[in-house]
Amino acid sequence: MFDTLNLSGNQPQKPSGEDVERVRCLIIGSGPAGYTAAIYAARANLSPVMYEGLQPGGQLTTTTEVENFPGYPQGVTGPVLMEDLKAQAARFGTDIRWGLATAADLSQRPFKITIDSNKVVEAETLIIATGATAKYLGIPDEQKYAGSGVSACATCDGFFYRKKDVAVVGGGDTAAEEAMYLAGLCNKVYLIVRRNELRASKVMQERVKNTPNVEILWKHQTKGLFGNGVVEGAELYKNKGETTEEIVKIKIDGFFLAIGHQPNSDIFKEYLDLDEVGYILTEGKSSKTKVPGVFACGDVQDSHYKQAITAAGSGCMAALDAERFLSENA
Repeated sequence: MFDTLNLSGNQPQKPSGEDVERVRCLIIGSGPAGYTAAIYAARANLSPVMYEGLQPGGQLTTTTEVENFPGYPQGVTGPVLMEDLKAQAARFGTDIRWGLATAADLSQRPFKITIDSNKVVEAETLIIATGATAKYLGIPDEQKYAGSGVSACATCDGFFYRKKDVAVVGGGDTAAEEAMYLAGLCNKVYLIVRRNELRASKVMQERVKNTPNVEILWKHQTKGLFGNGVVEGAELYKNKGETTEEIVKIKIDGFFLAIGHQPNSDIFKEYLDLDEVGYILTEGKSSKTKVPGVFACGDVQDSHYKQAITAAGSGCMAALDAERFLSENA
């Protein structure tokens, strides 16, 4: 659950000077998956080295309240949860570092990962926990109201909008699923669709259309959000670009983005199998990728659940898989 960007192509850049380090287990990315992998790897005496990436702690650091992570009966803020996981990983000896993976060479072991375009780390095993980045519309108000009414995860944050009015942006299966989930909690759900049809599957389309408290706003696009500190409403273009174009306002308390995620897998695409979106494909129920010794966990390989707890579980799997690989290939 952290953002990694391919700033210099797929091939590692030759560092200026000899700045190469060899490690047994390298973890790229933080967040629940990366930190949990670090906890298990450290306890297994793999001496893991972790590079946290551009957004240490990942997407949860932008979340205010987390109420569905086990062990926090009163809830916890996203940043505090990530600091707790980080402290636990550090307690067992994980070498946690600031740095961004900018290139990768997985053609042979040890694998070579370039950090910040100037340091090469050679790893006997590699755990990829680089996460996925939610896609946003790009309007300034998304950042203005981040954590104050704007969310990219209905399952994570829908609970806070019980019996309130919300809007979901998108026209695919994800948007339809999120609208249906919110419909079970909220008073009213607006589904903002820029076209005059849904891209969702026929089954999901029928479910949405037959849900009484879901209203589909056809051919609408978001102009902006408004509110005093928190989202109180949205301004929408109706029939944008047409002679009948007009601006309409809706009163809402929550604004949910459901236009997809972009897995942070670009620097590995030359070596690993990815699906059509870019999620890393793993073997069966394991974290194993097509390259022996390389494992993937968390949102970079999970296109379905995308929850902190499932990411943490897959991080555990990746560390256990790495430990077994090393014991079999000593």
